[in-house]
Amino acid sequence: MPKFTLDPASLMTPSRRTFLKATGLAAASTLAAPYVARAEDNVLYINTWGGPWDEAARAHLFDPFTAETGIKIQTLSPVSFAKLAQQVHTGTYEFDITTLGGGELVRANEAGIIEDLEAPYEGGLFENGVASHAFATVMAWRTDKIKEGPKTWAEFWDVERFPGGRSLQRYAARVLPIALLADGVEVKDLYPLDLDRAFESLDRIKDHVRVWWTAGAQSTQILRDGEVDLIGIWHGRYFEAEKAGAPVAMTWNQGEIDRAYWVVAKDTPNAENAKKFIAFATSAKPLAEFVMQADYGALNPASNEFIPADAAARMPTAPANYSQTFEQDMANFGGDPAEASERFEEWLAS
Repeated sequence: MPKFTLDPASLMTPSRRTFLKATGLAAASTLAAPYVARAEDNVLYINTWGGPWDEAARAHLFDPFTAETGIKIQTLSPVSFAKLAQQVHTGTYEFDITTLGGGELVRANEAGIIEDLEAPYEGGLFENGVASHAFATVMAWRTDKIKEGPKTWAEFWDVERFPGGRSLQRYAARVLPIALLADGVEVKDLYPLDLDRAFESLDRIKDHVRVWWTAGAQSTQILRDGEVDLIGIWHGRYFEAEKAGAPVAMTWNQGEIDRAYWVVAKDTPNAENAKKFIAFATSAKPLAEFVMQADYGALNPASNEFIPADAAARMPTAPANYSQTFEQDMANFGGDPAEASERFEEWLAS
């Protein structure tokens, strides 16, 4: 498996104005079940993705950490950057730890809403986030509706050759690069993104997208239940549908890789225990066991010693899979990601 390097050039730092605009909106929202964190509780509250992610984390990270340290783990989902920002500004903490993708990580660190961390393994720290695992957005389809599925995003966009309802994630930073690939842009020429061209490409597929999914469990359900015929879906959620017996297939070709980083909410009284957990969760064997069950790719190279070849083959970081994919380049995005996201939401509403 390839060794990932955490290159600061792979991410973009948005403006302070962009962050304040986002967190101002977050502060206006209401937390579902807030609590005031207390260090003496000996409990960590972790914001998670739910579903099979939670199951794998409980089995290989949460429960083993509790057994080793006596520190209990409580979880809530889904992951929310808005809640992270709000709780730090209000001092009312719903959780101590969460995971962020690269773009959100840079936003959070610039704004000072996450704790300073140290690298638990060489090369594992970026922008005060500890690299945990990689995941990919891939093309998948129902084999009872489509015998030979698309192998490129251009084919995914081809509604005459591949008729049927589509679904894509309601997430601009992941959908816009895909839209450019669908319009014939080569991966090597993808960044900086031509945003106008990306939206023109999205115009062609908009009427055929039945569901713009917002949660991983939702994407699995609509694929498994046949609500759509083709979908852009996280690879782990695809495998969930496959394991449930749904007639589905996928391709790694032009899969879009993102990375997940553990972070600690700024000023939570449970910061020291949170840092202990992150060190444990990204150590070689626990991380390997977690990604094997959840089908992610470990970003701590030492974990690879504990991952057999058959398990690695289901991960985006396996050489045969990784060579077919591309990684986001937020440092060369082609504009302000937050503004692109706002434009995307306006486009959806139009």
